[in-house]
Amino acid sequence: MSHPAAPELAHLLDNPARAALLGPHAHFAERRGEVLRYPVDVSPFLALPDEPTDQDWRDVADLVGPGGIFPVAGLSVAPPEDWNVVSRGAGVQLVDDGITPAFDDEAVRLTAADVPEMLALVERTKPGPFLQRTVELGTYLGIRRNGALIAMAGERLHPPGWTEISAVCTDADYRGQGLASRLVLAVAAGIRDRGETPFMHAAASNVNAIRLYESLGFRLRRSTTFVGVQVPETAQVA
Repeated sequence: MSHPAAPELAHLLDNPARAALLGPHAHFAERRGEVLRYPVDVSPFLALPDEPTDQDWRDVADLVGPGGIFPVAGLSVAPPEDWNVVSRGAGVQLVDDGITPAFDDEAVRLTAADVPEMLALVERTKPGPFLQRTVELGTYLGIRRNGALIAMAGERLHPPGWTEISAVCTDADYRGQGLASRLVLAVAAGIRDRGETPFMHAAASNVNAIRLYESLGFRLRRSTTFVGVQVPETAQVA
């Protein structure tokens, strides 16, 4: 049975960090005016209004601090002229379109006690940002072999009605065994159990990951851009 994205909620995914910080992740939100961000040890993402004003950019400067760098997903407008775009990467957003979720007996719930191993696995595999408190964003599942954490996946952004699957990674010595697929489907099973819809982001250049996710039943919803922006040292704060 097809499980497409609900049309009435689709707009939330155009600015998912903002939707999350105004919704289920509101308890994480650090806020100045209409600008929100996660604590810096939870997630690097900052969320602007869809059409930021001059005041919003001053609030960003106040929140991040002069010289600070922050990532924004799907920024549709350019920052002020004297702000530097220090990185730009093409990405894709995929949504559940008929996946078959499946709990996995070998997948164990990871907690704060597992963070050192999770950080070490992320350092080896580079799936994207994962910080000291990222585990607090949702359920993270891992697979161990001989006691060592060798694969994981979990929940990151949480707009109302949706949950992002993120930090999908497998140690190089254990790739090719289908562990990433099993963990994605296991995390998706928990999301679906809550009556929510899974979605994902991937770098557009990561064609192998995109091919895997599409084979599991995700479909491309939109292309997006991940932008890193630096606040000028001389920025006027709010």
